[in-house]
Amino acid sequence: MNIICIMLDSFRQDHVGVYHGGKPAFEGIPACRTPNLDAFARECIVFDHAYPEALPTIPVRTQFFTGQATLPFRPWQPLTKEDINVAEILGPRGYVCGLITDCYHYRAPGMNLHRGFHAYHWIRGQEYDPYMSNPPRRNLDDYVNANYDQGWRARIAQFLANTDDFAHPENWFAAQVVDTAVDWLKRNRDHRRIFCWIDSFDPHEPWDPPAVFDTYTDPDYKGKRLIMPQGEAVQQWATPAEVRHIRGLYAGEAASVDHWLGRLFQALQDHGYYDDSVIVVTADHGHPLADHDKFLKGGSRMYGELLHVPFMIRLPGGRGARRTPAIVQFHDLLPTLLDLAGLGNETSAMHGRSFLPVLKGETDTHRQAIITGYHESPTRCIRDHAWSYLQRPAGEPDELYNLLDDPRERVNLIDQHPDEARRLAACFGRVFRRKDAQVAVKGIQGKYELASGSVA
Repeated sequence: MNIICIMLDSFRQDHVGVYHGGKPAFEGIPACRTPNLDAFARECIVFDHAYPEALPTIPVRTQFFTGQATLPFRPWQPLTKEDINVAEILGPRGYVCGLITDCYHYRAPGMNLHRGFHAYHWIRGQEYDPYMSNPPRRNLDDYVNANYDQGWRARIAQFLANTDDFAHPENWFAAQVVDTAVDWLKRNRDHRRIFCWIDSFDPHEPWDPPAVFDTYTDPDYKGKRLIMPQGEAVQQWATPAEVRHIRGLYAGEAASVDHWLGRLFQALQDHGYYDDSVIVVTADHGHPLADHDKFLKGGSRMYGELLHVPFMIRLPGGRGARRTPAIVQFHDLLPTLLDLAGLGNETSAMHGRSFLPVLKGETDTHRQAIITGYHESPTRCIRDHAWSYLQRPAGEPDELYNLLDDPRERVNLIDQHPDEARRLAACFGRVFRRKDAQVAVKGIQGKYELASGSVA
């Protein structure tokens, strides 16, 4: 059995048709169209509740590559010498392992997540990759407003310089990733077993979709093309029209990624991989689009727009396709794939737990609740099917949301339902909290305290 994993960076679940069902994520912006992901999902086990164990980019990929938890143990860092990654497991078992990505963090100085792969292909120029050293030819002032400082201007200038020569949709990064992946899959089809990790940095910001996909913004908008939002409260730097424009750019970027995935899915089918491969499509996290007043991800922004991702697994032949409410986390994926491949004995030292019974349709239960956050941040989010509980640092009120009645997490019920906060807090112990964080957290109006991970 071949194993093919497709990672999409910063792809919100509510921008995939199979999840949003035609309902727009934001008023005034059309629902994002993803016909290729939707068609693929019809042959998949589609998960509604798959969550990162910790964020952001590199910790997530460490979870996927090792099956280990990172939240209590490590920040953004390379693999350690003690880590054993997926290529180092599968390579000696007869798999030819390939990595194709435009996520420049893989190849940054000192990084080593490609360790053990037989082949790895870097597509250069994404985001702030120091790829081009010349100034951009385009006018930087067309892409920033008066509230952007020199740091933000320099980052955007780097991206513009990297992409100045993009003249056709095929030049954009997702297209390059797909074309490189298709070539690798075609060239390596005769191997008995392959493992391929395809990692598209889009729709990560900056959001600058080619014109053919830039159909979600207001055609009458006359402001700046703000392809890279700032992270402060939007009232400090953007007008309502600019906010709508940025959200439209994101939707266009997501739609463009779906377009190129269509080419990849067709190649997988044409070369027979649909018959003898397990194929995974997911994202490392979603992305705040000022849903809670701010753009960009961050340790304090543990809401559904950041945590909910598309997560779908196609078994060989498309067997067992269905939708499941099972709660899983990213470090559960590698044990599951190894279990599928008959290599379950490789998983005994992993923190993640195989959800193979879910894939077989034997159950819709895996985890009862999850905890997630940034290793470096004191904020933790604990959630199950019905509730999301945000533990804040000392001096900040905790938050509790009923996900069934209030999926956009608008009404904080921490004072009305302290019993639910107590229940969720009791699911996870001290190891999941930062050791240097204060552990006594006041609720609204000081009605109760959290101490050492449980409510007194």
